[in-house]
Amino acid sequence: MEYKERKRLLLFGLPWTFTKYTVREEDVVINDGLLKTHENNCYMYKIQDVELQKSLAERIFGLGTVICYTGDTTHPKLMLERIKNAREIKDYILKASEEARRKRRTLNTLDIGSDGLDDADLGD
Repeated sequence: MEYKERKRLLLFGLPWTFTKYTVREEDVVINDGLLKTHENNCYMYKIQDVELQKSLAERIFGLGTVICYTGDTTHPKLMLERIKNAREIKDYILKASEEARRKRRTLNTLDIGSDGLDDADLGD
């Protein structure tokens, strides 16, 4: 499955921007710019968590912002801003990222904050 969306203006949800989002099974692609374009990809298995935000104006015009928290170095917080079908896309990314991690057998670990402790402190 593949989703193609555009970043939209908040006023009436019109797609008058030059930012395009493509969500595919294996990655998320963000293309932006008119004269100088910039393309950024993030593999689905690197997405750790997904969040959906909707302001009052976004809810009025049927838009939403999907935020993907990733392990990617270029975009640790990947934002798909003011898009239509935001909830459906968020759910798809959440399921596809879990499936991609399962296929790659990727282990997702968290840093539980052992700041300030070294081996000498553990022996006492």
